[in-house]
Formats: sequence, C-alpha cells, structure tokens
Amino acid sequence: MNQRNLKYSILSFLLAGIVISAQNPVIQTHFTPDPAPMVYKGKMYVYTGDDQPGFDFYTMTKWRVYSTEDMVNYTDHGSPISLESFSWARDRAWAAQCIERNGKFYWYICAQTVDNNMAIGVAVSDSPTGPFKDALGKPLISTGTWDNIDPTVFTDDDGQAYLYWGNSKLFYVKLNKDMTSYQGKITEVPQSVEAFGGLRRPGKADEVLQKQEKFDDVYVEGPWLYKNNNQYYMMYAGMTGRTECLSYSTSPSPTGPWNYQGKADQQLYQSRWNY
Repeated sequence: MNQRNLKYSILSFLLAGIVISAQNPVIQTHFTPDPAPMVYKGKMYVYTGDDQPGFDFYTMTKWRVYSTEDMVNYTDHGSPISLESFSWARDRAWAAQCIERNGKFYWYICAQTVDNNMAIGVAVSDSPTGPFKDALGKPLISTGTWDNIDPTVFTDDDGQAYLYWGNSKLFYVKLNKDMTSYQGKITEVPQSVEAFGGLRRPGKADEVLQKQEKFDDVYVEGPWLYKNNNQYYMMYAGMTGRTECLSYSTSPSPTGPWNYQGKADQQLYQSRWNY
C-alpha cells in the first residue's frame, strides 16, 4: 500500500463549520481519502484522512471527522487526532475506522512507526467527535512489516468484535470486550481464486502484476467487513492486470471461508484508484 489519496470515493462535508447543501465534488476544503462511516444516534459520522496539497507523494499527518443527519448537510468537526497523538508514530496517517461500543468510541488507525514499519493503533473517546487519546501508548498490531494497514472493525450480533487489515495479505484477530486487546494469535486469511478471484504472488510489484494478468481479480488492500441478512461481506480493493477496482467476497461466517462474488465497481477514468 503506497497509494492513499483518492483511493475511496470522496464523501460529502461542509465548508469548515458552515452547513451547506451537497454539491459535487462536495469535499472542497480538504483532500479526504479513506472515508469510514459510522451511524450513531441518528447521525452518520465520517472519519477520513487528510492529504496535504503541494507534495509529490501522499503527505498525511492527521485524521478528520464530519457528521450529517440528512446525508445532504455536513458538519466539519476538525481533526481530533494526528500523528502527534501517538508517541510511536512518525508518518503516513493512512486509512482508519471508528466504532462505538458501550458508550465509548474506538478509532483504529494505521501509521508508520519510529521503527520504520507500519502498525495499527487505537484511540478512545467518550464522544464520536473527540477528544481522542491513544488507548495503549503503543501499537495494537505491530509485526515489523509494512502489511499492517487499512484496519476495519466489525462487532457481530453476539458481541464478538473482529479486526481485519492488510496490504497484499489479509489478516484478522478477535478483539476482546475492551476493544484494545485481542485473543490468540494473528490469523492470515488464505487467498485463492475461489476466495478473492485470484492469488497475489510474492515478488516485486511489476513482476507481481505481470503474473496476475491471468486472474480475473486479486486482493490488494483496503478491507471493509459488514453483515447483511446473515451474510458477511468483505469489500476490498481488487486488481485485474494493472487496473484496480472495488471487489467483494461473501461468507456465512465472519472469519470465512470467503467466496469471491465479483467487482462492485470498476476503475474511474479520471482517477488511478476508486476505492
């Protein structure tokens, strides 16, 4: 994962503190990749990144939050957390997701660490708009690699919460009720044509892309787990040849096995990425 800006469809929000009707594009004061929605007490909150203009690479040092009651008018709540909120983080404030449990709000983030790898952390607050603070003072997930990006969190009907993440590889853990620790070891999800449309092979990026051309699709990054009508859905950034897309798999269980269902969206002509 080395691409962050414009990776997901840009979501609505208002011009800093002023409620306005939606227009397209409706994010006009910030570049806000990786929007993650959360519905709480009749409002939808959207947690995003904040890419800085004027650089030749994605320069992201903080996260932002917006809210809406009607999906048309949005309120900007600013930047409740940044890299400075985590003593162990130094760069790459990439994709994140916030979830509520028992009246507290847990914001799972990924960032480059002072040890020069990617890790997943969690911030906690009594309010969906903050203030947030680092819940642990250290990463929740840290394995010394660059695979630990794009966390997605889901709490099932039985109260069990799951944390998925991963670039090129897909991992998960079962979170404990405190939402800041997990049970057992990290599990890597097996990849196959049946599960994700293809098999991501090891190797340099150009070599991998060439090898992938015979597959209809392949898991890249950006997982998003949710449930509908007792079916579990794993949305993710896929790839066919050199073209990235938005794909999904389903399962009768939150931990798989996963069954590839196809592409939910194709690449946009105007953008290199659309997820």
